[in-house]
Formats: sequence, C-alpha cells, structure tokens
Amino acid sequence: MGAYLDLLMFVALIAAILIGFPVAFSIAGISIIFAYLGWVTGAMDVSILGASGQRIFGLLTNNVLIAIPLFVLMGAILEKSKIAEELLETMARTFGGLRGGLGISVVLVGALLAASTGIVGATVIAMGLIALPAMLRAGYDKSLAAGTVCTAGTLGQIIPPSTLLIILSDVMSNGFQQAQYEQGKFSVETLSVGQVFAAALVPGLMLVVLYIAYILIRGLVRPNDMPPALLGDGRPDWQEIMSSIMPPVGLIIAVLGTILTGIATPTEAAAVGAVGAVFMAAMKLDSNKQVLRVGVGLFVLLALFTLNFPVRLQRNDLTGVDFALGMVYLVLAVGGMASLIYAVWTLIKHKILQFSLTSTLTMTSMIFATILAAGMFSLVFVGLGGEDRVAQILSNMPGGATGALIFAMLMIFVLGFFLDFVEIAVIVLPLVVPGLILLGHDPIMLTILIAINLQTSFLTPPFGFSLFYLRGAAPKEITTAHIYKGVMPFILIQAIAVVFIWLLPQIATALPSFLF
Repeated sequence: MGAYLDLLMFVALIAAILIGFPVAFSIAGISIIFAYLGWVTGAMDVSILGASGQRIFGLLTNNVLIAIPLFVLMGAILEKSKIAEELLETMARTFGGLRGGLGISVVLVGALLAASTGIVGATVIAMGLIALPAMLRAGYDKSLAAGTVCTAGTLGQIIPPSTLLIILSDVMSNGFQQAQYEQGKFSVETLSVGQVFAAALVPGLMLVVLYIAYILIRGLVRPNDMPPALLGDGRPDWQEIMSSIMPPVGLIIAVLGTILTGIATPTEAAAVGAVGAVFMAAMKLDSNKQVLRVGVGLFVLLALFTLNFPVRLQRNDLTGVDFALGMVYLVLAVGGMASLIYAVWTLIKHKILQFSLTSTLTMTSMIFATILAAGMFSLVFVGLGGEDRVAQILSNMPGGATGALIFAMLMIFVLGFFLDFVEIAVIVLPLVVPGLILLGHDPIMLTILIAINLQTSFLTPPFGFSLFYLRGAAPKEITTAHIYKGVMPFILIQAIAVVFIWLLPQIATALPSFLF
C-alpha cells in the first residue's frame, strides 16, 4: 500500500472536493491524513514537513502575489458601480442591428471587461442578467446565446491582467528554476509577470477573433439562430460610445502599458488600476466631476514629471532646481490625494466601496488559503515519491517530448472537469512543469498553452465555474442542457487555439521577446 500512497492521495483529494467539502480544508486535511499514513507505513520521512514553515513564509513575502487583491478590488469596484453594465448596453445597441451583432458585442465587451476587471464571475453574471435576456428577445438560439455569454466571460482568465496569469507566472517561474537546477545551472533565469502578460496578450486577442469568426460563420450558415435586433433607443452616437468605452480603455492602457513598458511592476500597476477604478466609479456616481478630473490630471502630471525628471530628496548634492521640483511634486501629490479621498468618500456614501472590499476579501482569502494548503499537499506528495513517479511517467511517455506534452495537457483538461484553476495551478503544475521544461519545451509557450487549458476548465461540465455563474443569473427558459450544449463549440475553438500556438509558438513568444 505504501508504494501507491501518492496516487491514492490524489484520488482522495478529488473525492473530497466532489462531495462538496471546502477546497482549502480538503487539501490540508488530505495532506495531514496521508502524511500520517506515510509515516506509519514507512513510505515517507515525516521530517520533510519541516519545510512547511519556509513555504508559508515564502508565500506571505511574495511581492508578486500582492497584485492579486489589488486587481480583484479594481474589478469589484467596476462591477459594483455598474460601469460594466453601461458598457455592455452601449455595445449591444451599437452592433445589435447586424446579424449576430448582439453576440459580437458580448464577445467584445467580455474582452474589454477581461482587460479591465479580470473577474470571471462578475462578467458572466452581468452579461447573463443584461445581454442574455436581450438575445433571447431578439430570437437568438438559446444554446448559442448561453454559450456566447458564458465563454466571453471567461476571457478574464487569459487576457491580462488576470488572477490566473499572476498565479501561473509564479508557479511556472518556480518550475523553470527547478528545471534549471536539475540541469546543473546555478545562474538561473526566471519568468516575470510582465513576460506572462505580454505572452498572453496576442493569444487572448486571437481567441476573441476566433469567437467572432465562429459567430459570423454560424450567422451565414444558420441565419435564424441570430437575427438582427435594434435595442432601446437605437444605435448610440459616437459621443455616447466614446464616453462608455474610453474610461475602461484608458484604465487598460494605464495598467497594461506600465507593465509591458517596464515603467511599473505588476503590483504597482495593480495599485494604479485600483485607484483608476475608484476615480471612474466616483465620476459615474457623483455630479461634481470637475474635482475628480482635476485629481486624475494631477496624478498623470506627477507620473509624467517624475518619470522624466526624477528627484531624490535624500541626496546631499541637491540644487535649488531639485528642491523646487520636489515642492512641485509634493503639491501635485497632495492635490491628487485630496481628490482621491473625495472619490473614496463618494464610493462609501453610495455603499460601493464596502461591498467591493468584502468581495475582495472573500476572493483573496479563498485564493491564498488554497495556495497555503497546496504547499503542504505538494510537500507530502513529494515525500511519498509522487514527484519521481510523475517525472518517470513523462519521460517514458511514447512520442518523447511531444507525447509528454499531450499527456500533460489532456490531464489538465480532464482535471478541469473537477477542480478549480487555482487547485490545478498550485497542486498539479509544480509536479509536471519541471519535467516538461527538461524535455525541451519553451517555458513561455508552455505557460500560455496551460493558461488556455485552465481557462477551458471554467467551461467544462459538470463543475465549470462559468456554467454555475450563468445558471444562477440566466432566465428560467435557459436550462442547464442549453448551457452545456452552447459551450461545446467554444471549447473546440479553444482546443484549436492551443494547436495554433503549439504549431506557431511565436504567437506567444514574439511579444515578450521584443519587450523583454
């Protein structure tokens, strides 16, 4: 029995999650039980658990992961302030007159919300409440409407910034370093969040194009599935379109632009995004917009001046010009902070900030509790010999490196039927990634292939999270069978995207190579 405890441990974890026991407690509890069984049977040296403290400390001091709650807060504020709904309504009115126009607008809004919020649940629910009833009233096929909404909402996992990509960059970087150590290299390379964001940008946009192409082709082949529909007051004018689209686009440029150009770290850019979301929400809710616009302008001026004319006031060789610039920067910072405090007070007054902070705390706690428990799980799994077993399976797979990658991708895809992306990322990937890199696979390309695969886990029955989100928000005439049937073509499209990137890795590697 001791020789197979590692396999039994994995089966027990899936069983515990399937019966509905809380995920973090399932992972931690299974780890403790199998650590005891391994000690009793002599299959494991229990002293390996002494490394748990180091792993926990490493997690709590990981600067990269600080970006997660900031990005979650940014998305929660945009969702609670109804900015996402306004964007969706405007886009639906813009494209609704075209055949398949509502479907195209849902995909485009999903992409914009993905790049500005990164929260799958909020996006799916918002579109399920607004776009789905409009699509049904227009005479859209029920399965197509449900599948489009569900799939567009998951773009928040592959289009940066996203929680999945942040977690994945940390896991993949650790696996890349481990592979290099096993190759005898001690001056190792790492993967940064910026590289992963850059690598995911083109594949994410490629998925958007593939989704829209499918909708257009289906509209030609089966026109009755998606008739044109004029909504509300008809097509909006350009001023209305720009007023809805430009704030989210500006926020996307501020966040992604600073990361990809190297101006800010992902954590700093996440803070910029959270502050930008506060200003955007306050401008929508408060009539005194001039004060808020001035505050945004002051922060922009402060960023531009400090980037081009930095001043270090702690130095002892400062000139009069340096002191004058320092005072100007201080005035800009104080003015911007006063405007930000006013914006925060506006959100508190409208009870937006309280709900956003609660959502952020809940989601962040879930993610970090899972990561903490997964650290213990992987220690016990390694202690029971699971890491050696996985490496042996990969190295002995027929087809060499290609066969190993196909096996790993299929395993991740199947696990996506039962496990959340966080659990797969922090439990499974540390075991398979080093072996795949040692077999010669490019870590950047591998990261994006896995990211799209993990994104698919939101759509795969029976436990895809997007399916549950939409089931709760969809009208009564949409059944679970409609949702399952509707996502199937999009799952196939994502499989095609994986093949594209595999055959043309430059889709993922060209932009990070150019920028970094």
